[in-house]
Amino acid sequence: MNRSLRRRLIVVTGIIIIAIIVVLAVVQGATGSKVIGVAEAASGSYSGQRVQVTGLVVDDSLEYEGDSLVFSIYDESQPETHLKVIYQGAMSATFGNQVTAICTGTMSEDGTLIASQLVTKCPSKYESATDALQVSELMAYGDSVIGLPVKVSGLVKPSSINPVTSEVRLTVIDPVSHDELAVLYEGGLSSGITDGATLVLTGTLDSTGRFHATDIALKE
Repeated sequence: MNRSLRRRLIVVTGIIIIAIIVVLAVVQGATGSKVIGVAEAASGSYSGQRVQVTGLVVDDSLEYEGDSLVFSIYDESQPETHLKVIYQGAMSATFGNQVTAICTGTMSEDGTLIASQLVTKCPSKYESATDALQVSELMAYGDSVIGLPVKVSGLVKPSSINPVTSEVRLTVIDPVSHDELAVLYEGGLSSGITDGATLVLTGTLDSTGRFHATDIALKE
């Protein structure tokens, strides 16, 4: 390779490297976000800035404003400080009360986080099915168990899992009789809860035959 060609290759390589650095800088500037706590975000000091905030979803704070999901999060170290979040996008079945939500977006002037990304973390929970009724057994008790705390075990009916904003969260079926039980629940579902999984539910049966769950876990 002659000296002239080598010099050209060095120049071209240098230009390519510079171009890559510029592109990466632009992308990072457009998508980068500052990681801050709930209290910092709620302080009003980050208006117009892109941030990432992690917190627990406040119980019963979920509601819809048009097509946007609105909820609040808090930090366990400062439970009295809440941050309002507005999110418009697909929602995971793991989302719900007391779930850890990682929210990324832009802070508005009124201290609301307008989130463009929402990731939830809900660790898997396991529960023994000892003393749990099968769905058919629960149904057989009829009105005598309405409103009483009970434990029920059943399989997740395929394609029945809904987001937390749905009235019926999922349906479980009896593996033998195939009786079905509609389940209402406002918490986050463990990532292991999928079609066909065996669940242990704790809660109460109402007069319409629907189960109001206070806890949902995978069978040990």
